[in-house]
Amino acid sequence: MNSPHSRLPSAPPADNWREALARNFAVFAYTKRAVALVWETNRRLTIILVLLTLAAGLLPAAMAWIGKLIVDGVVLQIAVVRSGSAADYWAVLQLVALEGCIIGLLNISQRGINTCQSLLRAQLGFRVNEMILKKALTLDLSQFEDSEFYDKLQLARRQASTRPLSLVIRSFTLMQQLISLVSFSILIAQFSIWAMVLLIVAGLPAFVAETKFSGDAFRLFRFRAPEAREQNYLETVMAREDHVQEVKLFGLGSMLLRRYHDIFTKIYGEDRALTLRRESWGLALTLIGTIALYGAYTWIVIAAINIAITLGEMTMYLLLFRQGQAAVSAGLSSIGGMYDDNLYLTNLYEYLEQAPTGTQGKALDGPAPDDGIRFEHVSFQYPDSPAATLIDINLHIQAGESLALVGENGAGKSTLIKLLCGFYKPNSGKVLLHGRDVRDWDQTALHRCIGVIFQDFNRYQFTVGENIGVGDVEGYHDEGRWLDAARKGMAMPFVKKMPWGFKTQLGTWFKGGKELSTGQWQKIALSRAFMRSNAEVLVLDEPTAAMDAAAEAELFEYFREHTKGRIAVLISHRFSTVRQADRIAVLEEGKIIECGCHDELLAKDGLYAKLFLLQAEGYR
Repeated sequence: MNSPHSRLPSAPPADNWREALARNFAVFAYTKRAVALVWETNRRLTIILVLLTLAAGLLPAAMAWIGKLIVDGVVLQIAVVRSGSAADYWAVLQLVALEGCIIGLLNISQRGINTCQSLLRAQLGFRVNEMILKKALTLDLSQFEDSEFYDKLQLARRQASTRPLSLVIRSFTLMQQLISLVSFSILIAQFSIWAMVLLIVAGLPAFVAETKFSGDAFRLFRFRAPEAREQNYLETVMAREDHVQEVKLFGLGSMLLRRYHDIFTKIYGEDRALTLRRESWGLALTLIGTIALYGAYTWIVIAAINIAITLGEMTMYLLLFRQGQAAVSAGLSSIGGMYDDNLYLTNLYEYLEQAPTGTQGKALDGPAPDDGIRFEHVSFQYPDSPAATLIDINLHIQAGESLALVGENGAGKSTLIKLLCGFYKPNSGKVLLHGRDVRDWDQTALHRCIGVIFQDFNRYQFTVGENIGVGDVEGYHDEGRWLDAARKGMAMPFVKKMPWGFKTQLGTWFKGGKELSTGQWQKIALSRAFMRSNAEVLVLDEPTAAMDAAAEAELFEYFREHTKGRIAVLISHRFSTVRQADRIAVLEEGKIIECGCHDELLAKDGLYAKLFLLQAEGYR
């Protein structure tokens, strides 16, 4: 496997330098969007920040000018005293007081800028994370199962939430330094225009190096997303309660920690090499600026000795040159940082601009409400799978019918349900609900018609009632519906024994949380399914695996009783349970090979009969 270094883009050929330069400047396109994002987040704070930045840019030049007047005033009063006359202290002390006021205003400006930045940072960080999460809610299930999508999500969440404000702060810092430089240049130009040129040119080499290494750092960050994601996953495995049992039992700790360490060592080696190159070049090029500074010092001092300028002017020019070089350095650093921030913001906007893989329908119902569900010549293959999961499926589930799906793991049972829910689109054929292709349904309307409890159902770190209530967001806080759903889901016997009943916190992530057994969690999940009382299709996708056969059979019978008039679909490996369904569809290698009631399938003496008798033998 190639290292990230081997994947870094090489330097462009000399004849393409214009294109390379255009690409580098193109990344600044996100600056305008970042400023707009900050403006939309809090307009008042943004306006205050702009005004304070203007003040912070103008006040240093005013302070230098007043300092020059103070020194010249002191020199003049010394001459007056030496001539035998009385000194005019008030003339100089007025200037000292004025400079003190300017310094006070400058401190207020800087404190105000820091306050605005701190408040905006909190608000903008939340806003960007909210944008990322909102976007996630609009994307398709297939995109979440794509590793490249997860890399984009990882990159967007890691630093992009702080980069927009960083970019805006650097933009304001650049504006502040430019204002300072303009005001400095007006004063320094009185000495020599070449001094100002020297001041600016001396800072360029360090800026070029910083920009180059910022690009290299970004490319390393971007290409190592899979490794960072693997590190996060290893942390989860070693530090989460739902993994720790196996880690301890199988003695995986040392092996996982070693793997975690190896990833860090690889990443650290790349960072170390880049840091050493960056700092070595930065030190060498910064010396150029230092030489330029002291060259200008020498120039100004000689001019003062030759009485070409006054002592006050010498003091002002030395201060202006030192502050000017700091302004150039800070300005160029801001440009380099803006380049860096713009690079990282490409991750955020690439993610935010990612469209769902399929078009969204708008239909709220179907033309044939009594037609139930139809799969017509449906075939489906997962993007990276070498073989199709479903092949030419034809199945009609009539309104009010209960259907059981059986077959070995990987036969395609759960995939059928995901196609029905519109999570995936068939490669060929149609899935229809109420006579309308599910691709033409509005997703929200479609999902209101279907209640599903998957085999990998969520265990929310919420209260008992909230865990049940999520089954129908419209009844999320309805305690009466919690009670009814918990009874139907057979969860009431243990819920009523809990210290705070439906208010009991579940899970171990938060203080006072109570952990449930796997079987109890499954009954909570089943109760969640019964919350969707208006759903016309209810599906149990092997959520009862931790129950014994008798409990599952009792539950399914109870489930059928409470779903009369609606379509009920059961996926289970227990034939004592599925035999109660009106019809049973048997899948093998993505195809429906048998379909009928229990007695019909036994009479056919096919795969179903073989598996049923094999399982029945195990109970004798």
